[in-house]
Amino acid sequence: MSTTLLSPVDVAVAPALPDVLPPRRARGRVGMFIHRHPTIFAGGLMLAVFLFIAVFAPYLGTADPTAIAPARRTRPPSELFWFGSDMLGRDVYSRVLYGTRISLAVGFSVAILSSIIGLFIGLVSGFTRWVDAIVMRIMDGLMSIPSILLAIALMALTRGDWKNVVVAITVAEVPRVARLVRGVVLTLREQPYVEAAVASGTRVPKIIWKHILPNTLAPIIVQATFICASAMITEAILSFIGAGTPPTIPSWGNIMAEGRALWQVKPHIVFFPALFLSLTVFAVNLLGDGLRDALDPRLAKRI
Repeated sequence: MSTTLLSPVDVAVAPALPDVLPPRRARGRVGMFIHRHPTIFAGGLMLAVFLFIAVFAPYLGTADPTAIAPARRTRPPSELFWFGSDMLGRDVYSRVLYGTRISLAVGFSVAILSSIIGLFIGLVSGFTRWVDAIVMRIMDGLMSIPSILLAIALMALTRGDWKNVVVAITVAEVPRVARLVRGVVLTLREQPYVEAAVASGTRVPKIIWKHILPNTLAPIIVQATFICASAMITEAILSFIGAGTPPTIPSWGNIMAEGRALWQVKPHIVFFPALFLSLTVFAVNLLGDGLRDALDPRLAKRI
């Protein structure tokens, strides 16, 4: 049996494929971050745009959002009124841009306050059994009431103001954060390094500060993004039914409430604030999903 040896000339060599992506080092840290966490980048970029609108609203071609011009009522979108005008002749474009301030202020304030208060309650309840038996029953009672109904009840006791709206929504969101943190603490309390710290005589405040608190920050950050989105929707609902910010302050809920009577003939009055609200909530939820994937090692995307 004979074998035939092929010369190097007879061997076909496949052509080298071009590099579609540059080397990892050439892409840089920013490019790697965008490639690994596209949802964080997209959500953060959209949210940054709305923050820019909220901060620089007076310089984006807006007019006085409360200026009334009866001769220019219910104008359609045009070069003079980019988003049209409402039944009092007010510029909808200006009112929508200024309304961004209210929604973002309420959303961020509620997220920060409820996270801080709920974190404290959850840490203490999860690590102290007798406190847990009392405080968690109060939290369960608050959670049994729908958050929107609880916020409406609290707003009925106060006057209409965006600060009171923040307080009302915060009270409704704190129990959810507290229960989340409590569940994390109950899991961490049984870990060997926590038991070793207890056995060595370390004080409870130090154990909570050094061993428990750092491990609760990741779920708190993710939960805060969803609370922010929920708070903006709740604020719009309260303003829509007249239980939120007063009509003198432009907010997306107020604008939609004032334009609902003319929805069938002048839909632009409701459409633009609803669009801004939807995009803002979508951006915050997108950012929250990306943070969840990045901070949870079981869901993190690795390249």
